[in-house]
Amino acid sequence: MQAQFPQKTLLSLVLSLLLLSAALAMPGCSSSYQMLLSQLQRLANDTEDPRSLAEPYMHHQSLNTTTLRKSCTEHPAAFPSEDALRALSKLDFLHTIDTMLGQVQHRVEALKQQFVRTQNFPQLENAEYKIRGIRNNVYCMSWLLRRSQKTLEPTQTSSRALLSPAPTSDTFQAKLDSCRFLWGYHSFMGSVGRVFSEWGDSLSRSRRHSPRRALHKRAHGFRHSRSSQRPMPRS
Repeated sequence: MQAQFPQKTLLSLVLSLLLLSAALAMPGCSSSYQMLLSQLQRLANDTEDPRSLAEPYMHHQSLNTTTLRKSCTEHPAAFPSEDALRALSKLDFLHTIDTMLGQVQHRVEALKQQFVRTQNFPQLENAEYKIRGIRNNVYCMSWLLRRSQKTLEPTQTSSRALLSPAPTSDTFQAKLDSCRFLWGYHSFMGSVGRVFSEWGDSLSRSRRHSPRRALHKRAHGFRHSRSSQRPMPRS
């Protein structure tokens, strides 16, 4: 006996499949791995520079003194470390970037609302534009990697999301927290750019098994092998 599904259930299933097909088609995504990687590296390098956002913020908020600058730069917000990023698989690495940038985008949008009636701060608009561009390219790269691996399963990652700081009524402390957050963001993007630079130039090459690392590993093993085969001195 065949199971019969309600008409609404079948319609919902059809619509879901259509939406999935549209998402997989990704007409706005480039199918070139090299192009996406090049764009991601360029955007990461651009956003690493504190002059693109943190420095102007410090100037606008009168935090550009020696003491306050040190408080911002020496105690940045705790983004994932470069070693932690390097230990992730490619898909988990991309997922972590998207998660972190989602929180940065939320903070930038909040700052835009804060400055819209007080001061002109065009760097916020530019930063938001670049963040959207990076997240879009991250999404496209994830889609490309999944397609090459013939899997559509959701990414599993052990990386923890960055917790947003609790709201504070202290205006000065809020300025300092935002400054540290932005400085941590720039440092994080520097780490992202360096990890991207280790990716192979094609989909078939794994970041964890790059030719340079493999060569180093073989050379190390060769030296170890030769040392272990040295003749023992005669007594």
